[in-house]
Amino acid sequence: MAGMGDIHGFNAMDARSPLSLPRTVALVGLMGAGKSAIGKRLAMRLGLPFVDADDEIERAAGCSIAEIFEKYGEADFRAGERRVISRLLDEAPHVLSTGGGAYIDPETRALMRAKAVTVWLRAELDVLFDRVRKRGHRPLLRNGDPKEVLARLMTQRYPIYAEANIVVDSTAQPADRTTEQVIEALRAHLQTEKTPA
Repeated sequence: MAGMGDIHGFNAMDARSPLSLPRTVALVGLMGAGKSAIGKRLAMRLGLPFVDADDEIERAAGCSIAEIFEKYGEADFRAGERRVISRLLDEAPHVLSTGGGAYIDPETRALMRAKAVTVWLRAELDVLFDRVRKRGHRPLLRNGDPKEVLARLMTQRYPIYAEANIVVDSTAQPADRTTEQVIEALRAHLQTEKTPA
């Protein structure tokens, strides 16, 4: 017997179908975009593990990201970040939250584009600032006015983040709503991938 989707002419991946992910979903964007908050909700909804690349980097290094920046500098941090993300992308599909600079590194970006579905959580300056000013553990915000630093990073990084497979706006709306938008965008993206050219 035909299902309701068949009667209404919907394809097999309508909103009620479970979403099957062939590879990791990697969330990219500036600090404060909601990569961890959305990532945890997304993983729960998709029944996948959630992995925070920054946590994995700290575990591998045996110290905090702020300490890595302070002791070794950004270049060494990015090299370690690349190694950790490469290892994570070789694992079974999961939801991966990456640091704000990870996708900016050309080698890391190439790895992510080859082995993951990349989702840019794009946020406006006021949203980012409101989120990050409540926390003091952001190494790149320690030098200068945080709002000016964020604005500069937006100018530098947004054109690169725009290369992600999917772009979803991360606004001041509830995180659950943004998570729904990410799921809808993933569903549409995966359907497009399945459709022959």
